[in-house]
Amino acid sequence: MAAEFLSIHPDNPQPRFIKKACEIIRNGGVCVIPTDSSYALCCNVGDKNALLRIVAIRKIDKKHNFTLICRDLSELSTYAKVGNAEFRLLKNNTPGAYTFILPATKEVPRRLMNEKRRTIGMRVPQGSIIEALLAELNEPLISCSLIMPNEDFALNDPVDINDRIGSLVDLIVDGGILSNEPTTVIRFEEGVPEVRRVGGGDPSPFYS
Repeated sequence: MAAEFLSIHPDNPQPRFIKKACEIIRNGGVCVIPTDSSYALCCNVGDKNALLRIVAIRKIDKKHNFTLICRDLSELSTYAKVGNAEFRLLKNNTPGAYTFILPATKEVPRRLMNEKRRTIGMRVPQGSIIEALLAELNEPLISCSLIMPNEDFALNDPVDINDRIGSLVDLIVDGGILSNEPTTVIRFEEGVPEVRRVGGGDPSPFYS
């Protein structure tokens, strides 16, 4: 079965398409969604079957950190343990093209976190489409970058994405051709930030 293909305006998302996309997500759909760094595979936080489908598409192992895409820091703090110093750093640098690796709270299902470290990736992205989707959903999305097995870069052309995995997902949101630059990854170890990967977000605020 072919995926629903919705071309959504990157600056002025059509409300009817946003509602349609959210309906598919709520019904257990696996979706390809544009973010401020690249396209991502996403699903509902509580949907185990959708998550297993993402694992199969990406061939992800147990060491992988899934990322929760959140609207704002208040939502983020429900799922991650954030001290005052970390909160200030995050507040000054969100929304943006960062992934923060933080200790997970009990609200995070075990299948979503790094099994050894008990951490979770968190994002507060910038972009009209993803912001509209999160506002309509009123809850975070589980995500991972759309990097196919044995490839180094995320797929960035929605037509190409449709050709390659249109039969494996339920929705592709076409937000145009994106950069395939990844997010900048910051891991907090006992409150101290460590830059693990430099990408779209400026890493300089996180160097001690």
